[in-house]
Amino acid sequence: MNTMTLWHISGWGFAALACAALLVGFSKTAVSGANTVSLAVFAAVLPARASTGVLLPVLIAGDVLAVLTYRRHAHWPTLWRLFPAVAVGVVAGTLFLVWADDGVVRTSIGAILLLMAAVTVWRRRAAGREREPDAVAGRSGRLKARSYGVLGGFTTMVANAGGPVMSMYLLSAGFRKYGFLGTSAYFFLVVNVSKVPFSAGLGLIDGRSLLLDAALAVFVVPGALLGTWAVHRINQRLFERLVIAATVVGGVQLLLR
Repeated sequence: MNTMTLWHISGWGFAALACAALLVGFSKTAVSGANTVSLAVFAAVLPARASTGVLLPVLIAGDVLAVLTYRRHAHWPTLWRLFPAVAVGVVAGTLFLVWADDGVVRTSIGAILLLMAAVTVWRRRAAGREREPDAVAGRSGRLKARSYGVLGGFTTMVANAGGPVMSMYLLSAGFRKYGFLGTSAYFFLVVNVSKVPFSAGLGLIDGRSLLLDAALAVFVVPGALLGTWAVHRINQRLFERLVIAATVVGGVQLLLR
């Protein structure tokens, strides 16, 4: 069965989705948060609500490749602090999707992303030096992990836009480049897989979406390879600036869409 006919997608539309899938692979292995552009492309080519269900398996494919690439760099104490709060956020996001329309979803998430980007920039400028990941284990660190975890779970469930949220948390926690990528890789693999039953229950994942995903997943691989090549050539300061810039772009496009 032709998936393009099934979704009434033009050749140019499928090309745009393929480029967005390639960008997913790149963002998972190089600049986390850049896949907010992919979110916008999917929502432009496909029905906005259905696009989140199509994008989710593509993101999972990218997560698998990122875990294979950076599995030795994950910081598990941070992950265990985040997962309970993320579960709360995913449930809240599911309930929000039951009644919220696309406009409310986009505006809410866009405002959250821009606010967190501004707070992260301010905190990093005010800090005298970068902290190691273990420095967030105190009471204030646990509170921050819970806050970002709930927001991350909420935004990733509502619009697959949790990448920028967790990017801001990991940067604010003082993670270096490879620790950042390894920790976020495992985080999003676990979170995105856990979202599948919720998305299926909401009717966002079905046979049609999986057929299209099978065609698009092929393009995630070259994107991931390109990201792996590029990340070795990006210094820490540029890496952080790119992550913050991707977050700002994602927030703005959600507000303007």
